[in-house]
Amino acid sequence: MSTPPDAPPAHGGRLLEAARRYGIAPGDWLDLSTGLNPHGYRPPPVPAQAWARLPQDDDGLVPAACAYYGCAELLPVPGSQAAIGLLPRLRPPGRVAVLAPMYAEHARAWRRAGHAVTELPAAALTEAAGFDVVVLANPNNPTGECFEPRALLALHDRLPPGGWLVVDEAFIDATPAASLAGHGTQAGLIVLRSLGKFFGLAGARVGFVLAANDLLQALADALGPWPLAGPARWVAMAALLDRPWQARMRTALPAQAARLQALLATHGLPPTGGCALFQWLRTPRAAALHEALARRGILARPFAQPASLRFGLPATETDWQRFDQALAACRP
Repeated sequence: MSTPPDAPPAHGGRLLEAARRYGIAPGDWLDLSTGLNPHGYRPPPVPAQAWARLPQDDDGLVPAACAYYGCAELLPVPGSQAAIGLLPRLRPPGRVAVLAPMYAEHARAWRRAGHAVTELPAAALTEAAGFDVVVLANPNNPTGECFEPRALLALHDRLPPGGWLVVDEAFIDATPAASLAGHGTQAGLIVLRSLGKFFGLAGARVGFVLAANDLLQALADALGPWPLAGPARWVAMAALLDRPWQARMRTALPAQAARLQALLATHGLPPTGGCALFQWLRTPRAAALHEALARRGILARPFAQPASLRFGLPATETDWQRFDQALAACRP
């Protein structure tokens, strides 16, 4: 049966599905499919009042997030995915350029809202003209491709009056100097941030939208009251305020990414791209390699177009050795 054109895209982290398919217990897998920090932030115990009371907008989360991102205002959202789904509904149908390949929920959301979507490679996207909205990720997921802030600001300046540049910065926390967060109040510039990747808090479902006040208010109205659970707000604030932990991760994660890059290259699989949290391998062997690794209890993230695999970081030395041995066993 063919996949319906509007079917939800596949995502990483589908561990239970893989466990059922391959007959390997969930606890016996090495899951490299998500690109999440395997050494994620571990907050202190959540106070009881965070569970017992309705979430409070004046609990300090917004100032903590503004300080972390270096911006004047923002809106907490239940994961940046919520904003990805809502933003296309806040403007009339128009012409939208979307980076490809990229996190597939972006293009799907704009199409579902009635926009005419054109998918473009990075080289064409930065010179795109004639579009009302341009959507990209920096660094890109899954390719790891990065865009210079100056190039993105120039692209924003070329948009027609009322145009939007949407920049998904879910993977940028290890390289904050590359962020456009400090420019988020410019009209038509929308920056999406997430605590899921760098902080490893995907289950908390906390993200932020950095944009001009009128757009933030429209998003807030669309979300309704209490979009974030009280415990999630408390955990997010603790993570955003923990500067020593952030500094350690900005040193550790790039080093581990370099190790992963070298490991893959050692096995004749030099990555095509990547960032501090994953490496991307474009190869015609992608499907066969994914299958061979899965049969050994190692889950990567496959992509069909183009044929490729994304690998997240192993968490422990044992995981690194297991991955090394599996790659050796999977050589053609």
